[in-house]
Amino acid sequence: MESVVEVDPDDLYGLIAALTQDRWQPSRPHIRIAVAYRGHTSAERDLSTGLVRLRGSSSAEVEPHLMRNFRKYAHRDTSPGDSDWNWLSVAQHYGLPTRLLDWSHSPYVALHFATRDTSRYDEAGAVWCVDYAAAHELLPPELRSEIEPAGGGLFTTEMLSRSAYTLSEFDRFHDDDGQSIPLFFEPPSLDERIVNQAAIFSTMSDAAAGLDEWLQRHPELYRKVIVPAQLKWRIRDHLDQANVTERVLFPGLDGLSRWLRRYYSPRDPVRNPRDA
Repeated sequence: MESVVEVDPDDLYGLIAALTQDRWQPSRPHIRIAVAYRGHTSAERDLSTGLVRLRGSSSAEVEPHLMRNFRKYAHRDTSPGDSDWNWLSVAQHYGLPTRLLDWSHSPYVALHFATRDTSRYDEAGAVWCVDYAAAHELLPPELRSEIEPAGGGLFTTEMLSRSAYTLSEFDRFHDDDGQSIPLFFEPPSLDERIVNQAAIFSTMSDAAAGLDEWLQRHPELYRKVIVPAQLKWRIRDHLDQANVTERVLFPGLDGLSRWLRRYYSPRDPVRNPRDA
């Protein structure tokens, strides 16, 4: 099956089916779909982390300085313990460029992020889908032995800390070819935003590594579903009716304001074929 999936630009439910049907998954889940979803407003965007976009090949050099200073100045506001994984989760949550990428259990949350910017409704978006259970089957034995008792699901920060308490300890893990490896974990429930977005984080065992490069070597483990530009308004209406909005995903006055600003903005008929 092709890793890049395109649907008819008039077929909203075909798009939803492409995201939710599990026939492509190597892990063959028996209870739940073991897929992490990530939405992009532009189909051209890759899976570079915030840290890589900030510093590129020097990411590994600057990461310890970013994290040390974050811990130093954030300590008065939050105290997640000593684990690098908890601190990394807090840093990502509050916008620090890190080696983490945000994902969700929900394809609807991913579609929200693919359609949240109405100024980009003239270009196709994308939703990346990764079978994390199958990806974890390729982990080195020490990490795999930690996740297998959990049924091949997601790591927690506590599980990660048992195998690699620090990021430098995690970076010693590689595959048989000496390449960095990815894993997916559930962040601590820091606030309602993480809970409402059904959040998942991914990370690589190298601060400068790219998940999309690893996925290219394992194309059976992912799909990149293209979100047609012509379909974005219909998706947005569908999500609003399903209550998948900024008000819900970003609890608080800032999320409420984002939702109202978008909801009451005028539509551009050129970008909305139904109104043309």
